Amino acid sequence: MVRHRTSRMRVKLRALFAALMLFSVLCSVMYYIYAAPGAANTLWFTYLAFNKDIAEKIVSWKDALVPDRIVIPPEQWELMQKNNISYENLLEEYKRNLSRWNEVSTTFAPPNLVLNANELCPERLPSMTGEIEVNMTEVNLTTVMNEILLDGPIKPGGHWAPTDCKAKYKVAILVPYRNREEHIPILYRHLIPMLRRQKLEFGFYFIEQAGTNPFNRAMLFNVGFKEAMKRYPWDCFVFQDVDHIPENNRNYYGCGQMPRHFAVKLDKYMYRLPYDEFFGGVSGLTTEQFKKINGFPNAFWGWGGEDDDLWARVANAGYEVSRPPGDVGKYKSIPHHHRGEAQFLGRWGLLKQSKTRNFLDGLNNIVYEPLITVHPLYVNITVDLQPMEVDYPEES
Repeated sequence: MVRHRTSRMRVKLRALFAALMLFSVLCSVMYYIYAAPGAANTLWFTYLAFNKDIAEKIVSWKDALVPDRIVIPPEQWELMQKNNISYENLLEEYKRNLSRWNEVSTTFAPPNLVLNANELCPERLPSMTGEIEVNMTEVNLTTVMNEILLDGPIKPGGHWAPTDCKAKYKVAILVPYRNREEHIPILYRHLIPMLRRQKLEFGFYFIEQAGTNPFNRAMLFNVGFKEAMKRYPWDCFVFQDVDHIPENNRNYYGCGQMPRHFAVKLDKYMYRLPYDEFFGGVSGLTTEQFKKINGFPNAFWGWGGEDDDLWARVANAGYEVSRPPGDVGKYKSIPHHHRGEAQFLGRWGLLKQSKTRNFLDGLNNIVYEPLITVHPLYVNITVDLQPMEVDYPEES
């Protein structure tokens, strides 16, 4: 009897040990899916940005030390001699072009500029003073709204236009989110004063994902575009992450240089661009450009990959992406966790098929049922997104 009891105890202990082991494995897997990739992704992008920065410096040093790296064709050399352009001047111009990312234009209008209500607002106004003091402290939306209204009224839906000159562009700001309500007032506290200083006509559309499906940032942007165009004839769209706070009000959100990548230097990546095709955080396209590329892809469920696909669509359409110079494109990122939002592990396969999917998946096949409410500072569009079947052509 004692042996049988001892044997049963061993079996129970083994079962308990096996259950604990299984629980540990499951916790590790869940951590890998939900938490670790975010930290790993940030570290990897920081590493890429650091390496890219070092490589660019090495190239710049080599060009400064070895001037004969510039190969001048005979016809160009003849033209230079006719116009009295020395080799040294050409070298200096070449080095200036290499460092163009670190140049900040100072050709802004003087402080005594007089605006005319019947003329278009300039793009480089004296009110665009440069660096913004960023305050990440959580704040109530009502408090922020009262602060904003002190500087003048704003129409329901966050629609505003200058009265002392005609806005040059009508810009819709699209912000996708889920479980990030506390970030909205922080973004507003910084972004609305910046856009007012830039004398742009603007409106805000917050697209909230309901339901239990993985977060689909790209599809939310497509929904926001369609709903915003139903309400007003916007010239262009800025696709803005709710946790990205601009640090410079000279980062002009107008439509003139689009497609544009605004968030060039993020604090979480040590203020370096991770790679040349990086298009994340804050980007912008004109209305016609966004229609031409068929919007964002709808197939990216979970975070990661949709910005790279958008870059591919822009490149396939023959567009070149512009970026603000120097420190104008600096942003701070509000610290946060993905809160149960998993990374999209299938993004690499979709990115390989980007060109094939371009006109099969995007604005032209999206289906949704929105719930729209108009807030004094923004239009909120709530949608419960569902996956959609896409008929891809058979591969030979």
